[in-house]
Amino acid sequence: MKKTFILPFLMIVIFGLESYGQNSLTDWSLTGNNSNSYKVDLDNSIYQNGEKSSFLESTESIIEGFGTLMQTCSAEEYLGKKVKMSGFIKTENLSDWVGLWLRIDPLNSISSKYFDNMGNRPIKGTTNWTKYEIILDVPINSYSMNFGVILSGTGKVWLDNLSFEIIENSVEKFDNSINYEIPHKLLSKPTNLDFEE
Repeated sequence: MKKTFILPFLMIVIFGLESYGQNSLTDWSLTGNNSNSYKVDLDNSIYQNGEKSSFLESTESIIEGFGTLMQTCSAEEYLGKKVKMSGFIKTENLSDWVGLWLRIDPLNSISSKYFDNMGNRPIKGTTNWTKYEIILDVPINSYSMNFGVILSGTGKVWLDNLSFEIIENSVEKFDNSINYEIPHKLLSKPTNLDFEE
């Protein structure tokens, strides 16, 4: 992802958490800079393992922008740790790219320092189920973890069986020099990662 795209992405996924349209995804939201051009829901016929997966799909033939299926939760369980987030992704007819993403934020702030959306290793075209990983530090003064899958342009992406694993300790710390009000009610931890709920 180009650097000029990072800040708008961060602002949208912090302040644009409304869920557009009806879906049956517990604890997940649809947002993005063009959310009305996408839909999300469960798929009980295509999945990596279990009985369901989630999907994010474009609803228009041409889209300039992106949608993201995301969740926000408290970072408390992972404070001062280096965390590996893993998940399985399948794609179909992508016009641009898809990526798993993870961002860690301090209280009342946003940051692009602890952020990875696979912009430097994008998923393109049509792909079968593949496991992807992101490793980030969770600074000792973190507040929230934000994660999901981003779809830029048109196409369809399925997401299934996410997991979080502590790799090692971390001594990273936010400087808290930027101050925004974050209007979230946080889940206590990552929830419904296999979309079976």
